[in-house]
Amino acid sequence: MTPAIEISGVTKRYGSLTALDNVSLSVSRGEMFGLIGPDGAGKSSLYRILATLLSPDSGYARIDGLDSVADYRRLRSIIGYMPEKFSLYPDLTVSENLEFFASLFGVSVDDNFDLIESVFSQLRQFPDRKAGALSGGMKQKLALSCALIHRPRILLLDEPTTGVDAVSRSEFWDILSTLRDKGITIVVSTSYMDEATRCQRIAMIDNGRILDVDTPRRLISRLDENLFNASSSDMFSLLNHLRSMPEVIDCYTFGATLHVVGREDFNPDKAMDFLSHSGLPDVRIYPAKGDIEDLFIKLTRYEEQC
Repeated sequence: MTPAIEISGVTKRYGSLTALDNVSLSVSRGEMFGLIGPDGAGKSSLYRILATLLSPDSGYARIDGLDSVADYRRLRSIIGYMPEKFSLYPDLTVSENLEFFASLFGVSVDDNFDLIESVFSQLRQFPDRKAGALSGGMKQKLALSCALIHRPRILLLDEPTTGVDAVSRSEFWDILSTLRDKGITIVVSTSYMDEATRCQRIAMIDNGRILDVDTPRRLISRLDENLFNASSSDMFSLLNHLRSMPEVIDCYTFGATLHVVGREDFNPDKAMDFLSHSGLPDVRIYPAKGDIEDLFIKLTRYEEQC
């Protein structure tokens, strides 16, 4: 079966800056696919190519079997695109924005309202409110409704949860799961590593390069190092001391603690004893369970060394 999205050798440069460097990946039909990486990794450039707004300097992207450059007019009717920046008209009301985007595709709101009903349910309470006056979460739902109103087969979402509160983020991902169940192929980018587990597969991207592609579970299973949490009332000194120890491969901040990647000879009890004698109070070092963020840090460290 032809993949929903096929990207091969895509490179994009802006002057001397290489935003995408020989990117290749594919997305299956009906899949929830995540593009995970920090700001500036190249996610938005790739999305603009898939949305037919940019042409690659080399390589190609095919969406539903159509070329993103040669077939851009046909593609725009089957793609729903929600850019990172809120792109609706702030001076138009909720209803006016939705009706406008429906008219662009030659459909009416009633034609496909069943698809957006669960997304639009809260917005129905204030149809005459200006889009610019909505909260972050409501803006997000209106933008998604406008991207879906022509019933696209493929939905491209670029950083849709940036700047949105935790509750709205969770609600949004629940909505995406419902849309995937309806057969829509979804490609969603995020810099929130915890959101990666909501995807069936993810591609990890940094500095315009794909670091790895697989299911979240399989990716996490590749964390084979000795990984530990470390904490102290003097976290800065703890970080510096741990980084100076020869049996420590890496040490970095992770939430309220540090994550320590130890060599085979790293012994947490001996390390705590050494740190205590070095004047660090109440040091605790104990086993940690790795996640997507740990793997991303590992892969970027490897890229830097190559």
